Amino acid sequence: MTTLKQIIDLFNGLLWNSVLIYLLIGVGVYFTIRLGFIQFRHFGHMFKVMKNSRKADKSGISSFQALCTSLAARVGTGNMAGVAFALTAGGPGAVFWMWLIAMLGMATAFAESALAQLYKTRDEDGNYRGGPAYYMEKGLGMRWMGVLFSLFLILAFGMVFNAVQANSIADAMHQSFGVDAMWVGVALVILSGVIIFGGLRKVARTAELVVPVMAIAYLGIAFYVLIANIEQVPGVLAMIVKSAFGWHEAAAGGLAYTIKQAMLQGIKRGLFSNEAGMGSAPNAAASATPYPPHPASQGYVQMLGVFMDTIVICTATVAIILMSGEYQPGAEVEGIVLTQRAMTAHVGSWGGIFVATAIFFFAFTSIIANYSYAETNLMFLEHNHKTGLNIFRVVVLVMVMFGAMSKVQLVWDMADVSMGLMAVVNLIAIILLSGTVIKLSKDYNEQLRQGKVPSFDRSKYPELDELIDEGIWEKKKPTEL
Repeated sequence: MTTLKQIIDLFNGLLWNSVLIYLLIGVGVYFTIRLGFIQFRHFGHMFKVMKNSRKADKSGISSFQALCTSLAARVGTGNMAGVAFALTAGGPGAVFWMWLIAMLGMATAFAESALAQLYKTRDEDGNYRGGPAYYMEKGLGMRWMGVLFSLFLILAFGMVFNAVQANSIADAMHQSFGVDAMWVGVALVILSGVIIFGGLRKVARTAELVVPVMAIAYLGIAFYVLIANIEQVPGVLAMIVKSAFGWHEAAAGGLAYTIKQAMLQGIKRGLFSNEAGMGSAPNAAASATPYPPHPASQGYVQMLGVFMDTIVICTATVAIILMSGEYQPGAEVEGIVLTQRAMTAHVGSWGGIFVATAIFFFAFTSIIANYSYAETNLMFLEHNHKTGLNIFRVVVLVMVMFGAMSKVQLVWDMADVSMGLMAVVNLIAIILLSGTVIKLSKDYNEQLRQGKVPSFDRSKYPELDELIDEGIWEKKKPTEL
């Protein structure tokens, strides 16, 4: 009899051993070239856009809140436990491929977030909503594709990913404090329920408060570890590069970690962490009131989110683990426990407690941000959503409890399948809409070259005008960037 694990393994093999690796790299390269290497050429502009990121209106949250919400979903298990899993399963070379997919993914993130802003709509409460399902319906005229994507996202973010986050919190709490997983699950259900029943704006406000504080604290400790072990940096970098291309294993006379394995784990965990191309962050991007008032400006904000997540925060975890002496190829210690042991080796017993605290807040904010993505897509499927929405909120909380008490590997494997299906549908959609992305980017940058604060004038796009909701992109007069 075929087991659930065998079915999940079959789908993972089909998705990750062929389809997704080529799609993610191919789409990242495509948008990097078509957008003129935007992630490198306009690297500084990402930060400039964030200068006015706290501006909002009655329909949308601020760009800063949208960034924090997307970072709340991104920064969590993937950064602490996911990096550790990538190292144990794919070797240090997996880190190189995480970096590569993040740099390419920044261009992909620009494309999907700009599209989400362009085709956003207002819900019955007057709040902005949008994301891949909406640009599939409006931009491509393919509601069936939006429905398919929404179902995958609800499965992934509403259910499986929340189980993954709860799983890591439970592991960390048990490792540091000996708390039983059941009680961790109960506490998470209560805390999550209070916020997700409060709606999108309560999620955004919570993310805005928690994410920056925890990220700064975590990076501060990682910086201390880096300075204290600065002599190890050249060797660690050399190990990562050699392992990525198989040179390290060839020199050691073994093939325990092949190039393919490093690529597979690095790209898989990189996507789980930064979500570029997956179609998740655009749901947060669409809910923002962007400044400058142009769809492309939110693209820059979400490019910054990918950079901060993988290049900054994931690299901090890599440094903590590889400089600790706790990483041993083939060892049984993995996931959040490896990160905790590594931190303890650097700073003493309080290090493991700090990681447990950090993963609690990071993963908890991920749970509520993940829920907000699922809510947006549930509303896409069914506009008269009040009763169904409350039922779904209960289902989400049940999955949180399930994740806290489940086996680690099964939960991660389920996450890989669900995010893989989402990414395939979304990547196809943004390639089909790439012409619109290029137009938006050119319009934005032409206005910048003219010394203007970019604003979107729908009358310049007669082919798009009838596809955009009335009252969303009316002419505004920006003051300064």
